[in-house]
Amino acid sequence: MFKRMSLMLVAVFIIFGGIFGYKAIGNYFMNQFFDNMPMPTASITAATAKPDRWEGAMAAVGNFVATQGTELTSEASGIVREILFESGATVEQGQLLVKLDDSIDQPELARLKAAERLAYIELERTKRLYQDNSVAELDLRRRESEAEQAKAAVRMQQARIAQKEIRAPFSGIVGIRQVNLGQLVSPGSKVVSIEALDPIYLNFTLPEQQLARLHTEQQVRVRIDAFPEQSFKGQITAIAPAVRASSRSIEIQATLANPEQQLRPGMFGRVEVLTGDVQEVLLVPQTAIQFNTFGNSVFVLREEDGQLKAFQRFVQTGERRGDLINITGGLETGDQVATSGLLKLRNGAAVKVSENGNAQPSAELTPQPANQ
Repeated sequence: MFKRMSLMLVAVFIIFGGIFGYKAIGNYFMNQFFDNMPMPTASITAATAKPDRWEGAMAAVGNFVATQGTELTSEASGIVREILFESGATVEQGQLLVKLDDSIDQPELARLKAAERLAYIELERTKRLYQDNSVAELDLRRRESEAEQAKAAVRMQQARIAQKEIRAPFSGIVGIRQVNLGQLVSPGSKVVSIEALDPIYLNFTLPEQQLARLHTEQQVRVRIDAFPEQSFKGQITAIAPAVRASSRSIEIQATLANPEQQLRPGMFGRVEVLTGDVQEVLLVPQTAIQFNTFGNSVFVLREEDGQLKAFQRFVQTGERRGDLINITGGLETGDQVATSGLLKLRNGAAVKVSENGNAQPSAELTPQPANQ
């Protein structure tokens, strides 16, 4: 029995040893195959590093605000009797927009004017009597006071009536009216908004490090999404005296002419503050850059052993404009870099540049996305 058990154990060892041995040999040759298997040629797109000249500028984003803008409200209570404007119309300074019911105030004004005239008639009579020494000086001074009080009462009533006439405080464009004929309004009720659009302000911020390069009357160029093919020019008219402690940035205000009223308050604008200097740059598409915390890199293409290959190279990057980026170190003019398919590349990988124009990523200084 012991002999049979020994033979069975030997048979089990032989069987399992063969299985594990076969598995180990198979894994060895499979690893050898994958280690020595040539990498497939990666299909990519490429671009050449080209020199250019950029006008010196500081980039920022800002919001447009009206030079004058307010929400007109009623100072007095009353019934709306006249609406003398159309929503969205252009109005002039002092133009009457809304008139409240003053049917009670006008007769009161007439009464006060009559009392004023009587007070001045009595004052003139008292002056003549005083010159004839027929009345005391105290009577003359009393008549003068009564005349002044009557005049002040007239002015007060005129101001009360003026409060029921809502006029444009400046020339501009009115918004959508908030009142209707016959409506009872109270003090503080919203009537309509009004904005002065020409010229228009653009408020934006820049880091405090740029303060030395800023000055009033400095030219700015602005682009907005609503009119992507246009740029608008203006100049800096105000620089805040203090730097924001929370963001270490400085507030700046530029003024732009807006005769066609294309720019509206609340719009978002991309700003370039022109510094007047010109710098030499070396440009590649931003898609060619691998941005990493330990350094930015590109894959430079060069021919080796009759095969085009990609070699990783670390570069120093500078300012970006549109789809392009300035390379300040690590590349030379004419170097060819991969612009797509970077994730499938490794150092020394064989590549093939695609001739398909549709596969080439955009690389424009002022890109215009099709969905705008």
